[in-house]
Amino acid sequence: MSFASRCGFHSLALFCALSTGGSAMAEPWAEKMFSQTSHDFRTVGRGTKAEHHFNLKNLYQEEVHIASVRTSCGCTTPIITQQTLKSFESGAIVAKFNTETHIGQKSAVLTVVFDRPYYAEVQLSVRGNIRTDITFSPPEVNFGELAEGQTSEQEVVISYTGSTGWEIKDVRSHCTDLVVTLTAPQRSPGLVRYRMNVASQGGLTAGDIRERLTLVTNDTRFPTIEMAVSGRVRAGLEVSPAALSLGTIRSGETIEKRLVVRGEREFSVSDVVCGDKRFSFELPEGRKKLHFVKVNFAAGDDEAVIAQKIRIVSDWDDGRSAECIASGVIVR
Repeated sequence: MSFASRCGFHSLALFCALSTGGSAMAEPWAEKMFSQTSHDFRTVGRGTKAEHHFNLKNLYQEEVHIASVRTSCGCTTPIITQQTLKSFESGAIVAKFNTETHIGQKSAVLTVVFDRPYYAEVQLSVRGNIRTDITFSPPEVNFGELAEGQTSEQEVVISYTGSTGWEIKDVRSHCTDLVVTLTAPQRSPGLVRYRMNVASQGGLTAGDIRERLTLVTNDTRFPTIEMAVSGRVRAGLEVSPAALSLGTIRSGETIEKRLVVRGEREFSVSDVVCGDKRFSFELPEGRKKLHFVKVNFAAGDDEAVIAQKIRIVSDWDDGRSAECIASGVIVR
């Protein structure tokens, strides 16, 4: 099996032809790009930040364009992070649950409309319950931008208006790097208030932080309530673009591209690893925080699909490296 097949890199025209006997209106190709098509926000507080990223990745040779997204309910606002996706590029449709303007059980269907390279629609569904008697200040745990290994703490005030017997019994998370502590509750007529400290221990992996905390209470009607944890951990070593597009190349042609490599501290590029001998690289000299790596690709005589991983290796003691994927098509 080729690398392109393992990565799911296919001709979209061929995919559509196989799906419908030649019709360009086939929709499975579009849904195939999404990692999931439904999400349950469960129970959240009034004014709490509640967003979900429906991630998608262009698996095809052709460029994909999102024309629009419409919603069936004002309780949810859709946001497109990137309308045009080249081969192997990733994006997301962000579903923002409008907890400040809506209450109670809500649901919505987001219809994502693609107009290139073919027309297609994909439906994404969300649902959740917005409570008015619980608020968080601030409305989410946001660590901001962190370096790899950096620790951080955030305090959140949780307020409940209702029975003074209301109690938070536990706080759970799938993320083992988060440590949560609660103060003793402050109780007054019709109000219960907690102070919650959320600490990151420095083990979060590089990339966007999209976690959530589940508060377990003694409320038998709604025993749990969710709170978002967000932020971003900078990678110690990054290469851009993460998806290097070579475009359409004529057989026998040689093209030149450039990669930008950034580090948290000074480094030199000790090696560039690539399994395709048609690629060659010019390594920069010296130790700096920013390097440019020149990429040369010499196309052969045969038509082919290119889907190749490139790994940039640093001279750091841990052998830290960063990867990107180069893609393109060779035609005669």
